[in-house]
Amino acid sequence: MAEGAQYFLDSFKDPAAVARYAEGPRRFVPGLDGLHRMTGLLLAERVPADAHILVLGAGGGSEMKAMADAYPGWRFTGVDPAGPMLDLAAQVLGPDAGRADLVEGYIDDAPAGPFDGATCLLTLHFLDRAERTRTAAEIRRRLKRGAPFVAAHGSFPQGPGERDRWLDRYAAYAIASGGDPEQVAKGREAVATHVAMLSPEEDEAVLRAAGFTGVEPFYAAFTWRGWVGYA
Repeated sequence: MAEGAQYFLDSFKDPAAVARYAEGPRRFVPGLDGLHRMTGLLLAERVPADAHILVLGAGGGSEMKAMADAYPGWRFTGVDPAGPMLDLAAQVLGPDAGRADLVEGYIDDAPAGPFDGATCLLTLHFLDRAERTRTAAEIRRRLKRGAPFVAAHGSFPQGPGERDRWLDRYAAYAIASGGDPEQVAKGREAVATHVAMLSPEEDEAVLRAAGFTGVEPFYAAFTWRGWVGYA
């Protein structure tokens, strides 16, 4: 694993950080609930009522919970390298936990499928370009032909001066959303130091290189972007 990804994985295994996790995404990701709703709608365009969905980066469980509530016939296989985050996902799912098989590991540890659809939210930005492409290709390999894949993660312009400007906006949004300025500053520094962000154009190219067709952007919110593509 790349050093940057390992830095964040270590934090996701810290019980105190896991206990606070639910606060973080909503402070840093504009429109998170809408992102979850759109993810479900994009999958629902093509998957059956009894769909089996692969969720990579399932720790925390918020997207699985949103989909479980909206689509009572769906079941899930959630994969995440942080065991404590999967424990949190089971708690968040509550009575729906029986609809989800939770796997501690990476994409290579996921079942072969084939799945009716897949998601990877707030996760792929932890991987460098080569591993991001490989991971996306492994997701595609586990999908039925034509199945939808929804990805959303940090992605913003990386040119001279642009990266710092967008990271400042990332931090400003979190502070405006109630984040502690000192903690937000630490978070901004961690992202600047440890996360291999790509531009939106590069991220879209990654999905195409992984074999997805019909790739379209559907979500843009400050430093975050989302796409849908088809296996």
